[in-house]
Amino acid sequence: MTGTALIAGVTGIAGRNLAEHLLAVGGWTVLGLARHPETAPAGVRPLAADLTDADSVARALARTAPTHLFVTAWSRRASEAENCAVNAAMVRHLLDALDGCGSLAHVALVTGLKHYLGPFEHFARNKPETPLREDQPRLPLDNFYYIQEDLVVEAAARRGFGWSVHRPHTLIGHAVGNAMNMGVTLAVYAAICKETGRPFVFPGSPEQYGGVSDVTDARMLARQLSWAATTPAARDTAFNIVNGDVFRWRWLWPRLAALYGVEPAPYPGHPTPLEAQMRDAGPVWQRIVARHGLQPHPLERLASWWHSDADLGRPIECFTDMARSRRLGFRDWQETLASFADLYARLRAERIVP
Repeated sequence: MTGTALIAGVTGIAGRNLAEHLLAVGGWTVLGLARHPETAPAGVRPLAADLTDADSVARALARTAPTHLFVTAWSRRASEAENCAVNAAMVRHLLDALDGCGSLAHVALVTGLKHYLGPFEHFARNKPETPLREDQPRLPLDNFYYIQEDLVVEAAARRGFGWSVHRPHTLIGHAVGNAMNMGVTLAVYAAICKETGRPFVFPGSPEQYGGVSDVTDARMLARQLSWAATTPAARDTAFNIVNGDVFRWRWLWPRLAALYGVEPAPYPGHPTPLEAQMRDAGPVWQRIVARHGLQPHPLERLASWWHSDADLGRPIECFTDMARSRRLGFRDWQETLASFADLYARLRAERIVP
């Protein structure tokens, strides 16, 4: 089954990889909604809108008839109360704009592990039981993921379309200017370490360094989104989505160092956050860009120091259970080291990192 896919947030890490996947498998018309959709993958029909502006969204979608809506965008604010307001509004604006669209068959919402770990203000303080499972109860905290889910489920009940929710771990994949992109962040960190002689040290917590972890290749997320949207057994269900292997950062870190061509430094036994390490690295990156003839992206557009610090600094081990989607037929798997290697190869080929 194929159709017309509307991807909200098509220029982000989840939306871009989903668009590339749907175009590659064929049979899909792909509409890409973003503030600046001109950077969407070739083959996407661009639609420009600010998701926080109801009129802007309504104008952009006025003459569309999608069969599938994929919500892959979010906006960060200073507090979770503000996050709840703005991110709920974004989902509401999309659903309202498509209210008279009789073609809509499925809405997929991408959230993440803050469903289990809590918002940034309380991130991982609850120390949930691992592996994380989809049927774990919600936390008694404000969480914009919960509000977004409820909006989608309530609209589906009224209007008769199916829904799915997808909860990736740390996303590894190709996207520039994305706030959650650890794969690009670590590649840039390694390049700066190589340039300056700074030690390539794991910047996170002892619990993350030695505990069990997993990540989500954005291509895996794309495949699960496509599968759930077109598989009757997956209708009206929430899913975890990770690569399917697990690792410890103490194992992965020296292998990433070898991939990036730097020497791994001994772990100091405590966090050394990237945001502090890289505070004055802008001029260094400019020098690297000039010397290697890279695309002139500013450092802050490529590296999400704060988000990688949040993930790598958690005071708990963190990995997820995939039994639900496997039981229903989604059995894809991705080797994590290959996720980093594939991304690094593409970043070098596109002259984004040296």
